[in-house]
Amino acid sequence: MILGIDVGGTHTDAVLVENSILKKKVKVPTDNANILSSLLAAAQKIIADENMRNIKRIVLSTTVSTNAIIQNKIDRVAMVLLGGPGLNPATLNPGKDAFFMSGYINHRGVEIQTVNKDEIEQINQNLQRENIRQIGVVGKFSSRNPQQELRVAHILGNDQRQFSLGHRLSGRLNFPRRIATSYLNAAINSIYENFVYEVKKFVGKVAGDIPVYILKADGGTILIDQSLSCPVQTIHSGPAASIMGLLATAQIREDAVALDIGGTTTDISVFAAGDPLLEPNGITINGQKTLIRGLYTKSIGIGGDSSVRIENGNICIGPERMGPAVALGGEIPTPTDAMIVLDISALGSKQKAMDAIAPLAQKMNLDVVSAARSILDKMAAIIADSVKLVMEEINSKPVYTIHELLEGKTINPKKLYVVGGPSALAPDIAGLLGYPYKIPEHSEVANALGAALARTTTEITLLADTEKRELIISEEGTVMKIPGNFTLEDAISVGKTVLKERAAKHGADQNDMVMEVTEAQEFNMIRDFCKTGKNIRVKIQIKPGLISAIDSR
Repeated sequence: MILGIDVGGTHTDAVLVENSILKKKVKVPTDNANILSSLLAAAQKIIADENMRNIKRIVLSTTVSTNAIIQNKIDRVAMVLLGGPGLNPATLNPGKDAFFMSGYINHRGVEIQTVNKDEIEQINQNLQRENIRQIGVVGKFSSRNPQQELRVAHILGNDQRQFSLGHRLSGRLNFPRRIATSYLNAAINSIYENFVYEVKKFVGKVAGDIPVYILKADGGTILIDQSLSCPVQTIHSGPAASIMGLLATAQIREDAVALDIGGTTTDISVFAAGDPLLEPNGITINGQKTLIRGLYTKSIGIGGDSSVRIENGNICIGPERMGPAVALGGEIPTPTDAMIVLDISALGSKQKAMDAIAPLAQKMNLDVVSAARSILDKMAAIIADSVKLVMEEINSKPVYTIHELLEGKTINPKKLYVVGGPSALAPDIAGLLGYPYKIPEHSEVANALGAALARTTTEITLLADTEKRELIISEEGTVMKIPGNFTLEDAISVGKTVLKERAAKHGADQNDMVMEVTEAQEFNMIRDFCKTGKNIRVKIQIKPGLISAIDSR
């Protein structure tokens, strides 16, 4: 059996899956100040009368990282950047605590200018004065030689500081995206560590030595201890879980849009002929373009528990979540209160919900029921407008799915799939979009189910320079010697061996290592009109998907 748990900003959902069939499901409120209590409450309900020895793994998805970024509840981060010549620092948007250093590695991984220790000491003094403990260090070509990043981190290092090094987070080139990736990784580091600490306490209480996995942005899982080195991979964990849940339950075959309407955010995802779209260059969150490979999703700050207020006569919803609905003990009116007023939901106290909406109704010159209807109409309109913008964005560029690049594909959604708590909004949103909707079975626990059924994934990037006789695997921090006659085929072979070992370390099952070469290039290097060697680049991944027992694709 597999225990799948989704820790959302509002609810924690759990499912127990046996032989790929849902056996049990539960939903409990999330106490964000005490994640452990939420995990225990969900687990104790679902494992009652079960033999724990039959549970082979626990898989979690979480919106902790995503919500922290969207709501800007993140740590202060200092970014130390080694950009070298040719790029205007003003274009990089590295945050207010950015330090541009001397020191430069060129495109072939050769150190052209060493780092300046006096500059590092000045940075050190600034970090001490401002008490900044989260630090990102990024060199433009660090994926081809990580030594300068490592040297800076070593000199600045102390027991109070944590470092996010660009070359460890992605082996791909793109300096601005690597900066954003490192920044976000550092910004959520302590928040994510606290989450993992609570999870491990929970596992110690109820599950002993059962392996625990976390779902990543690409719809794959990783052992939770391994995820600590790269928490940024867990942004969009919740949206990825709902996509995997839809793959397992909805039998999508057409072009479609899917919504996961949670308490804090609504996540929009898109399918092309039944396959979820992928962000091949890296996902974007809160305007930050990263190098984290992930399923395509757009998170907007509106959900069932978003705060509702009237500003200049207009209804404003979100992006803040100030607590649960008033009907459930909160202090700020929410769309959930509006649903309770309209008898769409039977949660909590209807009288408290009506009392919460009443002041808003007075400002709108409406009765309470009409005001509640207007709030939900506004929420549906915001979500529908966001879907339209997403479709315009998607159809303006090449379409990638988890299986292939669809050249020239235009996506025309034929159906709207809605999961999550406030899925009762589905008819209104679908009406505004102009196509039918479906609420799949078990939609209220889709995220937990998707997490339970996802396979373990990881990827590596190899760069071979036959003139230097050197092979770098950036994500592993590995530098290997190679012969001068090393070929592209050799690089792929080495890459698959290393990827297999990496995947096993991350907790992959031998039967679920579906490898895929996503990039394979080689270029002749010429000097004085003579070929001096080859530059070889290879990227290989474990393909995202469902565990082999149920993956029919």
